[in-house]
Amino acid sequence: MKPQYLSLKAAMPAFSRLAKQLAAAAGVALLIPSVGLAAEDVDSFPRQPIKLVVPFSAGGGIDMMARIAAEKMSEALGQNVVVQNQGGGGGVVASRSVVQAAPDGYTLIFHSVSSAVVNATVRKDLGYDPVKDFVPVSLVSQFPLVMIVNPDVPAKTVPEFIELLKKNPDTYSYGSSGIGSGIHLAGELFRKLAGVDIQHIPYKGTSSALTDVLAGRVAMLIDGVPPQVANIKSGQVRALAVTTTTRSEVLPDVPTMIESGLEGYDIPFWVAIYAPAGTPKPIVDKLSKAVNFAMHDPKSIERLKAVGAVGVGSTPEELDVFWKKQLQMYSDIVESSNIELSN
Repeated sequence: MKPQYLSLKAAMPAFSRLAKQLAAAAGVALLIPSVGLAAEDVDSFPRQPIKLVVPFSAGGGIDMMARIAAEKMSEALGQNVVVQNQGGGGGVVASRSVVQAAPDGYTLIFHSVSSAVVNATVRKDLGYDPVKDFVPVSLVSQFPLVMIVNPDVPAKTVPEFIELLKKNPDTYSYGSSGIGSGIHLAGELFRKLAGVDIQHIPYKGTSSALTDVLAGRVAMLIDGVPPQVANIKSGQVRALAVTTTTRSEVLPDVPTMIESGLEGYDIPFWVAIYAPAGTPKPIVDKLSKAVNFAMHDPKSIERLKAVGAVGVGSTPEELDVFWKKQLQMYSDIVESSNIELSN
């Protein structure tokens, strides 16, 4: 029996890839059981560096958070966790490559809410199943978005802005990083809950939208707190509200949307780590513990706090519940707003 067990063990990587391809062709999820995974395999994992794929370019906020997590995960696991940036398609290119990787714990993806959830609600050309082809590992961190307006807009609060929009239909606009982007959906939720008429202007990126807000060509933008803190504190833009149920520590004087009268408005920006479907549960659990170690490290906490983010950490099960609720919320926004993204 022992030689036969070792032979099967040696064949597992190739078997996993083949089985995954067959399952994808049949349109069903692959679930490779971890039964029979030798205890020494889990104990010795990882025996080589782990690749953490970031589906966006280097230098941005998501990349920064990935590197904060990777540094302390490396310490917890005793192996380097190497960040690899792979942009394109709003996260689709990287997601496809990770789906095709061996489900052995050595290739992970650093999903954002945009690449993990928003893509699943607005795109039909993904080439993978965003729910069935990934296994949740751990929520990493989250931070609020913030509604900002050009200082010349005659409104200093959300209620005043809503009143302004209602008195001047078809007059004001808001920018986003593109049709179907998370920022677009955040704007549509505001439009729906506030019952206002405000025109959506899509751009190819947030920076272009911000340029027009600063110039006064667009009235409003909803963006992440970290990249907007400096603009808010310098007075280049005015912050009206943050999008989470609690205020941001770096913007303590800015109320939440709910405090501003928009009951039910709760849109955090979050990032989380996932593995390819079929990754053995004991390895997923070990990776999850490493993420939690990273997010509770005092150095990580301070580095995230400096940019307005909060380290979270979670079990795989907690992330699974959380992101499926997020998926439902964004699906509801897309449906009520009749948003369609062409293939």
